[in-house]
Amino acid sequence: MNDVSLQLSDPEFRVLRALVTGDARTQRDLGRAAGLSVGAVNSALRHLKERGLADADGVTEAGRQALEPYKVDNAIIMAAGMSTRFAPLSWEKPKGLLEVKGERLVERLIRQLQAAGIPDITVVVGYMMEQFLYLEDDFGVKIAVNREYDQRNNNSTLKLVAGQLGNTYICSSDNYYAENVFQPYVHHGYYAAVYAEGPTDEWVLTTGPQDRIVKAKPGGRDGWIMLGEAYFDRAFSRRFAEVLDEVYDRPETKPKLWEEIYADHIKGLDLRIRRYPPDVVYEFDTLDELRAFDPDFIDNIDSSILDHICVTLDVSRSDLTDFEPIREGLSNLSFRFAADGEAFVYRHPGQATQGILNRRAEAEAEAIAHELGLDRSFIYLDPETGWKISRFIPVSEHFDYHNERHVAGALDLIRQLHTSGRTIGNDFDIFAELGKIKARLLPGGTAGAGRRLGFPDFGVLDRRATALYEAAQTDGFAPVLCHDDFYDANLLVRGEDMYLIDWEYSGMSDFASDLGTFICCSDYTWDEALHVFDLYFGRSPTSAELRHCVAYVSLASYYWFVWALHKDACGEPVGDYTYLWYRFAKEYGERAATLYGIGN
Repeated sequence: MNDVSLQLSDPEFRVLRALVTGDARTQRDLGRAAGLSVGAVNSALRHLKERGLADADGVTEAGRQALEPYKVDNAIIMAAGMSTRFAPLSWEKPKGLLEVKGERLVERLIRQLQAAGIPDITVVVGYMMEQFLYLEDDFGVKIAVNREYDQRNNNSTLKLVAGQLGNTYICSSDNYYAENVFQPYVHHGYYAAVYAEGPTDEWVLTTGPQDRIVKAKPGGRDGWIMLGEAYFDRAFSRRFAEVLDEVYDRPETKPKLWEEIYADHIKGLDLRIRRYPPDVVYEFDTLDELRAFDPDFIDNIDSSILDHICVTLDVSRSDLTDFEPIREGLSNLSFRFAADGEAFVYRHPGQATQGILNRRAEAEAEAIAHELGLDRSFIYLDPETGWKISRFIPVSEHFDYHNERHVAGALDLIRQLHTSGRTIGNDFDIFAELGKIKARLLPGGTAGAGRRLGFPDFGVLDRRATALYEAAQTDGFAPVLCHDDFYDANLLVRGEDMYLIDWEYSGMSDFASDLGTFICCSDYTWDEALHVFDLYFGRSPTSAELRHCVAYVSLASYYWFVWALHKDACGEPVGDYTYLWYRFAKEYGERAATLYGIGN
């Protein structure tokens, strides 16, 4: 504010706002509207009249001018995120568009803001953005597209709208407000909070004089936690935009919530706490939490995933509980759930593998694996789309590449498969499949990322892979049924039992492609890899077998390396595996070339 004489104390502001926006006829009514005692109302009114901001008729023109710096400019609704904790429904529809008690969450929020006299609303979209676009015409809001939503946390949303920040509400599209908490005038920047009893993983707030937030950290107990909207006043907006600009390009900033950036710089960023009583603001992190709030929700939601489960298991939606995302795996999305007290897993196929995998062949392979006792968890796989339901296996220990019992058990399973004599109607030649993925990464390919194969030693890797593949074909090993994704994440250990799951890459292949994948997903030394070959054959391999297996470690590594580049181009990076596969492709390629007598 330019004129210090117009600055209002909090009680003065509350009374003046209540006079402007309400129809209070008595001081008791005014007290309720302002959230103050009658005595505090009388004192504030006296000061306002002394300053010429109010009179017997209500607010003066000077009073209206005094309120103007506190007028809300706009609201930002964050709707770009993927809401991964809300699986499986967030895989089919953005969380903000879920219908709760008869209203879509984001629509209810927009109506509440507009009812509070805030017409300037921007909805920032990203994940499944097309599903939000109707809001522009139907509700008169503005749409902003966050193109970094899958690479950064919500700091990218505030960076996108930094030029719009002033006196601004910052809202989440998936919050539900039982009553309209928004106001056309706000005295000071704040973050909403509710009291949590007992331990909590949420952000807990510590406050100082005048309820200024002096600390915010995740985890604690018996405290006020961040929940609901934030409000930026103009001073906060200016400083936060400066801070965000300073730190935005730092690698450590990418995964941070904007609240974390605020907490890192809290001494120079002034927000107060706004405490809400219970049952005012809700955030639903899981399907079970939402169903507890709205018991009819699960029956009313349009969800093909829930329909698949109910038909396959012959249960009703009311029988489904305990939904929990599973974060392991590189290709697909999965979640655990219970039906009639029994635990299951639902697999939802990932986007990057669409068109690469033969789901009908996978269904054949799963049936064979179940029959052979290699995967007794399998229940059903849809051969057209690839969704699958399995029994949940509570593992007793994670598969360990350096546990002799684990490794011997895994190799026994894969050897049973290779010697079973079973066949399916799908060939999975790892070199041919490599060519398909490379085609997607070339200019004009479906991944639209031709530059991904332009790195300096691509030609060396690719020529060596071709030479090794051609040499390996002369060794005379006939194709057998293979898993072709044989690595630790697909091996479940439960006591003395082991399960080989997820057969989506399976086909008639070279037996060594399974051994190659197993080794290239490990941290094995050369000697440890040789020991794996010994365990598989039950003896030392012949020279022909050894060179063949070493070649396929390199070929498998190169295949998975290019596969990882494709995943990354599709916005689904696989992390450290990319580098691991690159190194193994080179190292084992050199060793195999020596064994075959192939020059560089």
